[in-house]
Amino acid sequence: MTAYSTNTPPRAESPSPTKETTPTDTQNITSLGTPEVPRVDSDIFTLPIIGQVEGHQILPAQNKTTKYEHVIPQLVAVQESPNYRGVLLVLNTVGGDVEAGLAIAEMVASLRKPSVSLVLGGGHSIGVPIAVSTTVSFIAETATMIVHPIRLSGLIVSVPETFEYLEKMQERVIQFVVRHSHITETQFKEMMFATGKLAPDIGTVLVGRDATECGLIDHVGGLGDALSELRRLIDRAEEGKQNP
Repeated sequence: MTAYSTNTPPRAESPSPTKETTPTDTQNITSLGTPEVPRVDSDIFTLPIIGQVEGHQILPAQNKTTKYEHVIPQLVAVQESPNYRGVLLVLNTVGGDVEAGLAIAEMVASLRKPSVSLVLGGGHSIGVPIAVSTTVSFIAETATMIVHPIRLSGLIVSVPETFEYLEKMQERVIQFVVRHSHITETQFKEMMFATGKLAPDIGTVLVGRDATECGLIDHVGGLGDALSELRRLIDRAEEGKQNP
């Protein structure tokens, strides 16, 4: 009599399905270094000011730039859109074109919605008025800000009118910063024209808390602090609308 085994061989487990790489994932890997980008529906619009603020002349391709003709329409859209209740400005800039930077700063300052700026890395030169243009400003402990006189590049006609124009443009920067921060005009000018603090230039380097102690920036903090303050400003603005 033939014996038959009742033990059936174990079934081979089917391989777990793997997620196929989509064109979007590939694009994210190429652009951002990760296949998945966090998505969140937020009522806060984040505006980065990075690299060099580009003005009327196109900078070389290897330069990271913030183009004012891109920023201005975004700010207009934020002001008009009911979906956004606040603006977070994140800065890591070396400065750039004076008039383009002032245009961005004036646009931010004239928003009728709460805004908060956060200086990370650096907020130098024309980045200073952009940083102080918001309702409340923050700077990271390790971030720096360089205050120095404005410069002209390219061909310069050596006549008194050129220097008068330069002086007027510089005065526009000074007055804007004084109006939108807690620093005095005398303090700011002393920093701007200080000698012995910058090797190739005149001016002053402010590191983190230095910027708050002189009244240029409101608080030392990071992303969490900036977002918490912006939420507080938004809630206060909403309460003001309900209880005029």
